[in-house]
Amino acid sequence: MAQRLALQRLLSLPTRGPLASHGRALGTSAGRRSTFNVQDGSDFQDRVVNSPKPVVVDFHAQWCGPCKILGPRLEKLVAKLEGKVLMAKVDIDDHTDLAIEYEVSAVPTVLAMKNGDVVDKFVGIKDEDQLEAFLKKLIGA
Repeated sequence: MAQRLALQRLLSLPTRGPLASHGRALGTSAGRRSTFNVQDGSDFQDRVVNSPKPVVVDFHAQWCGPCKILGPRLEKLVAKLEGKVLMAKVDIDDHTDLAIEYEVSAVPTVLAMKNGDVVDKFVGIKDEDQLEAFLKKLIGA
């Protein structure tokens, strides 16, 4: 887990030197920059509650089968929106305090947040059409 987080941080750093092109870091995409793992309560406050953009919060767990299906499906659709919405991933085993604060009683639970407020929510797995409708409603499309 620590190695994966270190690698994600490394990949998100700007690349310098002759291999850097057009100001983009190698090995990253718009989808990866739109999706992030919440590190702690302070990180959640800064990147989710205080975000100027709408944020989809995916409360999940490593042991949760439906979470492993929903997470990548949601990430793909968020990436398609090219920065109009962000996606925060919260592991409930690592961040029990956030799960309790947001009344997460089952996983996966997905919250739609705007200006620090929960504006929509669903629990369980959804198909791509349902997820697209959820995201479009969040961004007002």
